[in-house]
Amino acid sequence: MSDSIVVTDDGAIRIMRINRPEKKNALTQQMYAAMTRIFDEAQTDTALRCLVLTGAGGTFCAGSDIGDFQKRAEGGLESGTVHFLHALARNQKPLVAAVSGLAIGIGTTMLFHCDYVVAAADATFLTPFARLGLIPEAGSSLLAPRRMGYARAFEMLVMGRAWSAVAAKEAGLINEVVDAAALETVALAAATEIAALPAGAVAAARRLMRGNVEEIANQIDEETMEFKNRLGSEEARAAFAAFFARRK
Repeated sequence: MSDSIVVTDDGAIRIMRINRPEKKNALTQQMYAAMTRIFDEAQTDTALRCLVLTGAGGTFCAGSDIGDFQKRAEGGLESGTVHFLHALARNQKPLVAAVSGLAIGIGTTMLFHCDYVVAAADATFLTPFARLGLIPEAGSSLLAPRRMGYARAFEMLVMGRAWSAVAAKEAGLINEVVDAAALETVALAAATEIAALPAGAVAAARRLMRGNVEEIANQIDEETMEFKNRLGSEEARAAFAAFFARRK
């Protein structure tokens, strides 16, 4: 398992920690592959009753590694991101997220696949896809309008406005806002509560509430095709060129 993804078990709860704080937990292809394996392996482990996803160093996830984006735009890297997204969409275990600091891009859109989300008061949610000449991913173009309505989804996914934890709770993206010091305690308490429920009843209710998984998977595939097209567009090339120029 990658050192950038740390896995620990607490009884029937498996905790997955994104552990690349020096890069604000930006996800590389190796990290996506590691997370995919964790989700796949969890599906057949009957002892596991709930999964928890969090980040190290006071940050949840600053999105995909920008270097990977550049390589993909130049056609030099085959992305494993889509495999992770399918594993996330098809995950049958209850999933709790504990979010602090930055949640950018996929750091926000993956939350639409979570069943319970706790955020620290300092959390910021941002999806700057259109600003980079790109489109939303992770099935968010389907799930966000369902969760929060078209108007709020457009504000977040297209306009790319940054949301505070309070705004995200009001929109229905997260369940609780807590002090940063209490974040993981509250998230683990929620996971423990879920794990104590009858597993069969939870699985059935979750399946009915989440709807057609194949519809979500198909949306991910459609987004992926458009995302790849957009990466090669003049708009995206200009946006990334400007981004990298600012970083020099």
